Amino acid sequence: MPYADIGGNVRLFYTDDGAGDTPLLLVHGWGADSHQWSWHIDALARDHRVIAVDLRGHGYSSVPDTGNTPRAMAEDLNLLLDHLGIERVTAIGHSMGGQIVSILAVEHPDKVGKIVVIDPGYGVVPEVAAGFPGMIAGLSGEHAHAVAVEIDKWCTSSATPAVIRRWHQRRLYGMPPHVLAQAFQGLFTDPDSIGVRPASDDYLARRQCPVLSIWADPVQAAWESGLLKHPDSKVVCWEGSSHRLHEERPAEFVRVLRSWL
Repeated sequence: MPYADIGGNVRLFYTDDGAGDTPLLLVHGWGADSHQWSWHIDALARDHRVIAVDLRGHGYSSVPDTGNTPRAMAEDLNLLLDHLGIERVTAIGHSMGGQIVSILAVEHPDKVGKIVVIDPGYGVVPEVAAGFPGMIAGLSGEHAHAVAVEIDKWCTSSATPAVIRRWHQRRLYGMPPHVLAQAFQGLFTDPDSIGVRPASDDYLARRQCPVLSIWADPVQAAWESGLLKHPDSKVVCWEGSSHRLHEERPAEFVRVLRSWL
């Protein structure tokens, strides 16, 4: 059954495909769900067991009134792995998911052998973060979905196919507004958030496992390269792509991932 009751009145939807020694755990971004990995699951499941999960508040999973933050989501994943009897994974996260798998790797290093982060939701400079309180106010207001779709425009470019742009807009319009606001706050403005520098630097430097980091922005790629401690870590930059680079270039993403693994 593709649901796991992990306690605290939280029930997570997930799919489980393929087989392999070290499973891949796929973690989607803000306002999306595990359908985001539909471009990749079949290819990855040829060689690996692939777990794709809807985070709390997203997709088919439970929608708590409170606590819809990356730290809580990372702990949910820890409990999901226990539920499935999985001792160790390679955790792969896009955007907010990149922050979540990093938290999982820091807080539960025994559970995470490697992580892959795709244009991750951290390393924001303070000048950009200065605009976040206004966005959060909008997400907490009467027109939350319209604000979310406006924020989402940053995630695309002329390289983004219209079908991907429309897919994400439809997911955002189906999201509970309080989850959008709480998750955004948890990413960037809560006291324990790690999305903005220098909090990003301090926390991410605690990751001890190999990290494959894929960015669209060369400046961000260069910044993260200075935080990676394991010799098998690697930073890749696909300049000219948008934030949704793995959806725009799914076959190339799978090739890069397989090669690194």
